[in-house]
Amino acid sequence: MGLLFWLVTTDHLTDKIWFKDDEDFKKGMNIVAVLAATMNVKVISFILMSNHVHFVLWCDKGLADEFIRRFKKLYSQHYSKKYGPCEFLRGNKVDVKPLVIGDESFERGVAYVLMNSVAARICLYPTQYPWGTGNCYFNPTPESGTRMGDLSGRARMRILGSKTQVPDDFVVNEENYINPSSYVQVKLVESVFKNPKRMQWFLTNSSKARRQNEANEAPSFTDQLLSSAIHDLMVSLFRKNSIEELNDSQCAGLFRQIRFRFSADPAQIARVSGQSYEKVCDLLDSF
Repeated sequence: MGLLFWLVTTDHLTDKIWFKDDEDFKKGMNIVAVLAATMNVKVISFILMSNHVHFVLWCDKGLADEFIRRFKKLYSQHYSKKYGPCEFLRGNKVDVKPLVIGDESFERGVAYVLMNSVAARICLYPTQYPWGTGNCYFNPTPESGTRMGDLSGRARMRILGSKTQVPDDFVVNEENYINPSSYVQVKLVESVFKNPKRMQWFLTNSSKARRQNEANEAPSFTDQLLSSAIHDLMVSLFRKNSIEELNDSQCAGLFRQIRFRFSADPAQIARVSGQSYEKVCDLLDSF
């Protein structure tokens, strides 16, 4: 098949997160479905993490670049409408690397994508993470839901947030996002891996899995939970509604509470608070 497959990765944001709650993730999932339906790009695998995204795409290089550009643009529109301007996504750098069937780079690339949630200590297995394709392959139980063709035009527009048309056989689940199995090239992935045991070997031996094994840590709290909790803590501790209203002493107290209550490391605290990693470390060590 040649160099038709591409591992597309955005830089990990260090002081912001893309997706602050489940509704943001659902919007991201539906944007992927819309792009899969409207572009000449076949989605092989993907995952939406709080501060970055990964895709494996089957297309030419120019379309892979255009896919991630459109994804960032469409999601930025959602983010700006909900939270305010988000220029940080425009400048978020993207890395695109070729993958080939035959030298195992395809298998390693897919495994790398799927294991992101495990490496982040969000879950123990890729199948437990809903915002991507972790549960698509070698799954004997079809994902349930309602065909888009069976919904009214108003319902379809409410789910997608636009009048964009997607195939009638796309299935939307009870969480109101389109199941990835509706458009992901599941059969192709299964044919390359050959069987569940071989896929599990690549998952277990991916660089992401090795990082998790070396850390030997249990799953942690998600960025979304901490993003919500940080506001509640600010109000209860200092009667403030934003980080900008806190002085350094109060910030230090807030960050220590997050670290103590949620076992959060400085990198995670920086992401959910919007502060630099260096500032978070300084404040944790001060006062």
